[in-house]
Amino acid sequence: MDDELSLSAHALAALAEFRQEEKQQAERFAKLSQAAQDEFDKGQAISIDDFPEDWQLSQFWYSDDTADTLARALLDGATADTVICIASAPSVYAAVRKMAATKELPTKNIYLLEYDSRFSVMAGSERFFVYDYNKPTELPEKLVGKCDRLLIDPPFLEPECQTKSAIAAKQLLRDINESLLVSCTGERMKDVVMENYPGIKITTFLPEHKNGLSNEFRCYANKPTKEWQFQQ
Repeated sequence: MDDELSLSAHALAALAEFRQEEKQQAERFAKLSQAAQDEFDKGQAISIDDFPEDWQLSQFWYSDDTADTLARALLDGATADTVICIASAPSVYAAVRKMAATKELPTKNIYLLEYDSRFSVMAGSERFFVYDYNKPTELPEKLVGKCDRLLIDPPFLEPECQTKSAIAAKQLLRDINESLLVSCTGERMKDVVMENYPGIKITTFLPEHKNGLSNEFRCYANKPTKEWQFQQ
């Protein structure tokens, strides 16, 4: 009986601690949401570490070095009119926001498409759009056929997910031949990626994740950049 009471008290304490952490997280998100509504280049830096991974959504954040590399590739050579879209890769968007907190970016037209609505506090209501890979034709009208640089990372290493993501990518890109297309996904998805994206190739850049993954990842792109070349 004493053991049961002791266990119950311990469980109650754990529950109270969990609720306190949940409250603190909600307060943190509220502050982030307010900051995200400010001008993009004046917003506070937002860390991807503020958002716990949800493995049920296949969320695995990139390492800081990987996220920074992808962000630089998307921003390099951009002008004020360049439209950049980041789909299903919120850690890369966080890297962009981190850069925006320390210097002026070449463009403010940088959008996040993501299934997890938590990330609306990162991008702000004008730059965040809910995106479900299962509904590849349900895209924000303002971005269809307007994206000059697109990073799209299918959340699941499954042919159907890759194929549907490719449908969305082709609709978002301004010009399939001229726009920059980047997709980071598993090495074993190579054949599906090559089949669905015209002109895409494996690059020399190897993406890494914060918590490590057993699956080998590759960066696929249709153009070489300062950050990578095509694999020979």
